[in-house]
Amino acid sequence: MAEYDDHPAYPVGLRLTGRRVVVVGGGQVAQRRLPALVAAGADITLVSPSATPSVEAMADAGEIRWERRRYQDGDLADTWYALIATTDAAANDAASAEAERTRTWCVRSDDAEAATAWTPATGRSEGITVAVLTTTSHGRDPRHSAAVRDAIVEGLRDGTLAAPHHRTRAPGVALVGGGPGDPDLITVRGRRLLAEADVVIADRLGPRALLDELPPHVEVIDAAKIPYGRFMAQEAINQALIDHAKAGKAVVRLKGGDPYVFGRGMEEARALAAEGIPCTVVPGISSTISVPGAAGIPVTHRGVAHEFTVVSGHVAPDDPRSLVDWEALARLRGTLVLLMAVDKIGPIAQALIAHGKSPDTPVALVQEGTTAAQRRVDATLATVGERAVAEDVRPPAVIVVGEVVAVRADLGGARP
Repeated sequence: MAEYDDHPAYPVGLRLTGRRVVVVGGGQVAQRRLPALVAAGADITLVSPSATPSVEAMADAGEIRWERRRYQDGDLADTWYALIATTDAAANDAASAEAERTRTWCVRSDDAEAATAWTPATGRSEGITVAVLTTTSHGRDPRHSAAVRDAIVEGLRDGTLAAPHHRTRAPGVALVGGGPGDPDLITVRGRRLLAEADVVIADRLGPRALLDELPPHVEVIDAAKIPYGRFMAQEAINQALIDHAKAGKAVVRLKGGDPYVFGRGMEEARALAAEGIPCTVVPGISSTISVPGAAGIPVTHRGVAHEFTVVSGHVAPDDPRSLVDWEALARLRGTLVLLMAVDKIGPIAQALIAHGKSPDTPVALVQEGTTAAQRRVDATLATVGERAVAEDVRPPAVIVVGEVVAVRADLGGARP
């Protein structure tokens, strides 16, 4: 064995595609490390008499070869890289000694100082791999490495870490789903694209708090699609996206929820495609699921509801423009989630009852879901129209109809 001193480790990236890698031990360490080795394209052999269910599933899927036995001398022949992670100290020492003899870079989970290689804390963001190794006068500090890794990756994802003279995004448009309202519920990709934007065209229902984080040079355009009030015609929104993109700007169309769930995202995508403008669609967390969840309502629950149906309630059931089959919905036993239905909930409830839905069916109206202003109003189909008026429920609100509304749980005081 070589003697190790306090010199820092030499960082390097291993290209393991098609190269033999041996993992000794099929426990939790292997379960954590194997996915990255599989993703790297390594030719992996696992040597272990047993394995966790997740590791066994990798073998069943053909991602690794599993030799179901203990380590034997010679197992590391023709190996480029070895991971030793058993609970048998003698086996670990023997495998480590073989790695030293065969000049195979070797990681040991039980004794980092006896290893010839260390696994860094690794994270990835948009084609960039961040690998962090930290050492102290007393040896490695994996927890510090992980903390530094997390800080760097988060900065790359949300755009707070970016080379000032390196543009990370080409001109074009990103249709970004901002989620249900809480700014923390936008996806990391959506937040990063916001940080890279030159122009942001925002809906009222998007996470408005995120706009305060934008640099001063970013132009913010209010789409002003306020229900029952002023609005910016969809054609004008499309044209604004086109004009700014053609001017060489990186444009983000920030929407509430998901761009393709009653968000008219496809209309905008088609308008951009007709002009040959690159368009990226970033899905968002839909209010159809997240808002009920935030109010303590599961849209499905074992033994209660096996399906949920999302319906737009922006036109009444007797309106000739309606595309909804309310009679069919009334026959369903699952959950109905209604969007844009606050001012039409009375006629909707009457239509469902007229088509056979029980008047006693529980209903919940969740206003401003996931935000600090969130509130929940409970009713039944028979009373929901009156309750919505009496409680002055206003958009945006998600309305849930079904027995799941009555499912209660002791959440220990935690906010759902």
